[in-house]
Amino acid sequence: MLPSGTKDPGELRNKINAELTKNKGVFAMAFRNLASGEEILINEKMNFHAASTMKTPVLIEAYKQANARKFSINDSLIVKNEFKSIVDGSAYSLDPKDDSETELYTKAGKKVKIYDLLYLMIIQSSNLATNIIIDLVGAQNTNKTMREMGASDIQVLRGVEDTKAHRAGLNNTTTAYDQMMIFSKMAEGLAVDKSSSDAMINILLDQKFNDKIPAKLPKKVKVAHKTGWITGVNHDAGIVIFPDGRKYVLVLLSKELENDKAAVKSMAKVSKMVYDYFLNHE
Repeated sequence: MLPSGTKDPGELRNKINAELTKNKGVFAMAFRNLASGEEILINEKMNFHAASTMKTPVLIEAYKQANARKFSINDSLIVKNEFKSIVDGSAYSLDPKDDSETELYTKAGKKVKIYDLLYLMIIQSSNLATNIIIDLVGAQNTNKTMREMGASDIQVLRGVEDTKAHRAGLNNTTTAYDQMMIFSKMAEGLAVDKSSSDAMINILLDQKFNDKIPAKLPKKVKVAHKTGWITGVNHDAGIVIFPDGRKYVLVLLSKELENDKAAVKSMAKVSKMVYDYFLNHE
């Protein structure tokens, strides 16, 4: 017997809008049922500061270049904390106090496997690991790959904490639609190839920040996802995977938030609404 819940996409959209508009801010959502192709979209083409959701495109680019034998995921890189601004090439460093992962800073000058850097970049959103990987793969290459995957609006311009670039308005941006596109490709085994897609999903499944999409879902349901947040911005995007292999993609983006905690709670509620809707449509 199916659980009670919304069965009409129009009704679901209205419920989602009602929940999100309780908050002062701007929201976008993209849902895709990977079996049927059904989509439910809200502000899906609106641009948002990408925050750490830009790390998923960087992950894809790293696996693409490894697949092309430019390097091996098991190769090592020397940990450094000096990077060049895209504005003028001047050097800048990251402050561990502004990062959600700090242990990597203690390994400066030492070698760390590329896989371990990618893992930290995704599961703990390490900014230092991200910038080291971007120096390896290149932001422009990442953008080119996004276009090839059908993500026409994602902009990966630079690493994290490039203050001069930020002041110049040169920020990484995304849309809910593009995040849905790249996670759909990954779920279908088409992000680079099947083995690369599976490897990336396995990393994303270990995500440590689980207060939005997974928060209200049953423990048996797994979520391979990447969050992102800066002041007034809070995102989550990923693949929801059932024990029997059914899956869907959900993206929740927000900006201009006045109350982050309340917005995060609303996004978790919206995720549960989408989950219930999916169950009623199978």
